[in-house]
Order: sequence, then C-alpha cells, then structure tokens
Amino acid sequence: MVNKVAILTAGGFAPCLSSAMGGLIERYTNLSPTTEIIAYTHGYQGLLTGDYLPVTQAVRDAAHFLHLYGGSPVGNSRVKLTNTANLVKRGLIKEGDDALRVAADQLIADGVDVLHTIGGDDTNTTAADLARFLAEHNYPLVVVGLPKTIDNDIIPIKQSLGADTAADMAAGFAKNVLAEHNSATRHLIVHEVMGRHCGWLTAAAARKYRDWIKQTPWLPEIGLAQESWDIHGVYVPEAEVDLDGEANRLQGVMDEIGNVNIFLSEGAGVDNIVHEMESAGHSVPRDAFGHVQLDKVNPGAWFAKEFSQRVGAEKVTVQKSGYYSRSAPANDYDLALIKSMTDMAVDCALTGTPGVIGHDEEDGDTLKAIDFSRIAGGKHFNVSQQWYTELLSEIGQL
Repeated sequence: MVNKVAILTAGGFAPCLSSAMGGLIERYTNLSPTTEIIAYTHGYQGLLTGDYLPVTQAVRDAAHFLHLYGGSPVGNSRVKLTNTANLVKRGLIKEGDDALRVAADQLIADGVDVLHTIGGDDTNTTAADLARFLAEHNYPLVVVGLPKTIDNDIIPIKQSLGADTAADMAAGFAKNVLAEHNSATRHLIVHEVMGRHCGWLTAAAARKYRDWIKQTPWLPEIGLAQESWDIHGVYVPEAEVDLDGEANRLQGVMDEIGNVNIFLSEGAGVDNIVHEMESAGHSVPRDAFGHVQLDKVNPGAWFAKEFSQRVGAEKVTVQKSGYYSRSAPANDYDLALIKSMTDMAVDCALTGTPGVIGHDEEDGDTLKAIDFSRIAGGKHFNVSQQWYTELLSEIGQL
C-alpha cells in the first residue's frame, strides 16, 4: 500500500515538467485516489529543507491543466546531494551533515513511501545516489525517476521527455531569426542551440527547420530565395570543426548568396574556448556539478568572432534559442510519450519497482524501469547516422 508519494522536478527546464507532474497526479487519482501526494519545491533543494506543496483535491481535479504549460509549477534548482561543500555554502545543510541522510530523514519525517524525480542525467544520477543510500541503510522508500532533458543524452534511454518539443521550438525560433539575413549585406547569423555534450538537439532542430524549408513556397524573383533562408553549417560537439576549412567554404557561400546561417550546439568547440581562457589566465566558471557555465563562456560569440573576418561578414548576429525552447509546453509527440512514461512510473511505484522509466536502447527499446546503476549522462549523438549525413550533404557541408 502506497500511502504518500512525493514529486520533485530538478535541473534545467524542459517542455515536459508540468505535464509529467500532471500525468503522475492523474494516474494516481485514477488508480489510487487515497494516496496522498506532495511536491517538493525547487527540486532537491526543497527536499533538503522540507519545503513542499500539497496536491489538494482541487489540484487533482484540475491536473489536466498542467499539460498546457511549460516550465515547472513547483520550481527547479541544480543541487547535487554528494557535493557537500556546495550545499554547506548555500546553507542547505550544516557543516558535518551528510546530505543523503538529511534527504532520507526528511522523506521519512514527511511520511513519504515513493519519491518521483523528474530530471535529466544529473537529477537521475543524484536520484541513484539517494536510492543507493536508502537501500544500504534500509529506509523503506522507493524512488522512480522520469527522464527529462532537451539534450536527449541519457544513457541508455532512447528518447527523453521534452526533447522533441525543444527541437520544434528551436526550429520555429530559427524561422524568425534567419529572416534577419537581409537586414544587412554580408550578414553572418549564428543560431546557438542548447546541448552541452550532445549535438542531438541542434541536429534535430536543423532537420525540422529544413523540413519546413523544403515544404515552403519561395519567390526568388523578388528576393525570397530558399538559399538565403537555408542552413549553411551545423556544428555539434561530437564532430571536430575545421575552422579554416569551414571558413573557406562559408566564404564561398557568403560571396554567392550574400549571407551565412549557422546552427551551433553550445557545446561545440568548448574545449578550445576553455583552453583559450585558461591560457590567458582567466578562471572558467563552473556549476555545482562541475560543468562549465556555458552562458558565461559564450560559445556562439566565440564562433562568430572566429568566422566573421574569415568570411568577410559586415554584420554578425548571435541568437540563442535555449530558454525559449526549454520552457515551452509539450507538443503532441511529447504528450503521448509523457503519458506512457507517467502511467508506467505510477504502476512501478505501486508495485515497489524502482528505477528510471524509459525505452531501453540496450534491450530492444523496451519501455521499462531501468536500474539506476545503468543511468548515465553524456550519451553522444551519432553523427554517422543516415539522416544526419544526408542533411550535411544537402547543405554542402559534406
């Protein structure tokens, strides 16, 4: 019997958090209406401090409204339960405390039987740390996670919640941004897309944008030319960028059509940027998980600087679609994926089956609860797959 469950959302936003909460609440209401539900505010931060919102009957009755919204109604934060120094500094635990024990004790104090975590690789590896601690110390709790990340880079999960919507949003963002191409002559536009280690989102957004390009009528006689709206370069972390070679190719594009449009993953070239900063004696800002803070090192501006003079740009524009994309409400594809995963998450919780819900790429894409020990971040985008190589070939990059 599951008497009480807790939900938390953590990490960066993705277009699934609100809907995933809605799906969990709806499923519990249908299958176990007497189960009490609470939601910790701001992820693991709220768990450590005991701050939560009760899911009242009014919320249960209107849970379907949560599918209409992006963001997270209960808030997120980036908290790593094993980074003691950071947690002490932020005042979330006291000196000498073990954050995993603090979290476990808070769950027990709140009477929680099941914890649902909704987050990416950092959230779920932190959930794995917590689940392992609970098991080793005989805490009577089950942790069931849901995979959220627009990077789509969780091992071994085929498709993470919110990623497809984020790709849609990035493609839509690009339609307006790349319309700027003739606001000046010899215009270089860099569309920077989120993706720290994985280029999937950049590639998927480029694919969706080019699908739109192919289906749209053009009128080159009056200057409405497909070539000017098209993508001329796609750069992802998994592929080395030959700056000189690409600059020569893109200079030819600039000379021929008068503008250059680039889709850039924010993780592309970061090693070069970090090396350049450290060589110049600058410190590289990092978050609680040790990740380079990409908004501070600004990869889009770095690539724009590297390319602008080489291609003879007279105007340079760098636009980032990340926050626009990650806070959108889920599209139809993701809504269906969310429902299938939240239904299974509740079913697993009610039978006491822990793990992260997802289609297991190492088990025939079977939807199931994947053991936390197998969950990891940093899944690479396969740059050799056919649809991606065809995309690069179509834009002249291969």
